[in-house]
Amino acid sequence: MNVIAVFLGGGLGSVVRYLLGQGVVKWGGIAPIGTLVSNVLATALLMGLLGYQLGLGNEKTPVIGPWMLLLTAGFCGGFSTFSTFSADTIQLVQNHGLGWGATNIGCNLACCLLAGWWSWSAFQPN
Repeated sequence: MNVIAVFLGGGLGSVVRYLLGQGVVKWGGIAPIGTLVSNVLATALLMGLLGYQLGLGNEKTPVIGPWMLLLTAGFCGGFSTFSTFSADTIQLVQNHGLGWGATNIGCNLACCLLAGWWSWSAFQPN
């Protein structure tokens, strides 16, 4: 059951990431922005779900069931993308120089860490 949950979530996450990327390009953005948005949203969702789960459950034995696996390892795993981030960065360096590639790396790192920290903090018990 767990493998099926990860499989279904991963497929759904990948399709949503693809549609998001197409939407960003259609609205006049560039591909790295779509990748950044998907990575930030996946980080916020993953950290929020984990923070919520750990905040409500017994911290020594958090519940990781099929739904949690569908959303975290499946959906967030398919929705976020390190390989596309890497390809985008290489393409930026080749087409626009090292500064653009470094900016992409910095934006992804900073935005994902901030999104994760905010989301995790928002669901922790007081």
